[in-house]
Amino acid sequence: MISVAVVDAETPGNVGTIARAMKNFGVSDLLLVDPPELDPDGEAYGFAGQARKDILPNAREVDFEYLVENYHTVGCTAITNEDARKHVRYPFRTPRELADSLVDVDADTCLVFGRERVGLTNAELAQLDEICAIPAAADYPVLNLGQAATVVLYEMRTLTLEATQLPDPELDRATEREVEGLHDQFETFLAAVDHPEEKRGKAQRLLRRLVGRAHPTDREAVTLRGIFRRAAQRARKADDS
Repeated sequence: MISVAVVDAETPGNVGTIARAMKNFGVSDLLLVDPPELDPDGEAYGFAGQARKDILPNAREVDFEYLVENYHTVGCTAITNEDARKHVRYPFRTPRELADSLVDVDADTCLVFGRERVGLTNAELAQLDEICAIPAAADYPVLNLGQAATVVLYEMRTLTLEATQLPDPELDRATEREVEGLHDQFETFLAAVDHPEEKRGKAQRLLRRLVGRAHPTDREAVTLRGIFRRAAQRARKADDS
């Protein structure tokens, strides 16, 4: 199971935003260390969306030591070190690498997010099991707390959502008959526009490679066939006039 902990959040709104992201990506267990007051009529519940019905009301207040003692902990931070000698923040995983690494981990994991302005301290990170950081522009790598949690939780979705809840990644690719029909129509088009005959084979191979990488849908293939057909017809009419 994956849980989320927010340490010493300054604004209730960020707690609500994180709760909403949890709801989006199938995480329900929210742990709060030194939280602000979460007024049911305040911004935390206002920002939480549907998470105000279950995740926020069921959030548990714990201390930092509870996280360390009961979970495989992942500290989420924007500031890292590329030097192995400074090992408190190194090495670190990206959110995608973290998701891949957790597939075979048979342990309850807690994603730990820190304060809005300063994040998790070195002393806190030193107690956690591993570090996760989001790659961002070097001149401004710091994300808003709610944004950071959303990005990390998005990458966790393959672990937290049932397969039936995930969109079907299978592409509705055009049939081979439609694809070959597109290539035949392109051949006719090249002849109609009087493309140099010695270059037609190369042009056809280039289109075949392009279409092969693109995996067009039936509708895309049919549309392109129609465009080539109309263009060929107009080219012939222009030649006849």
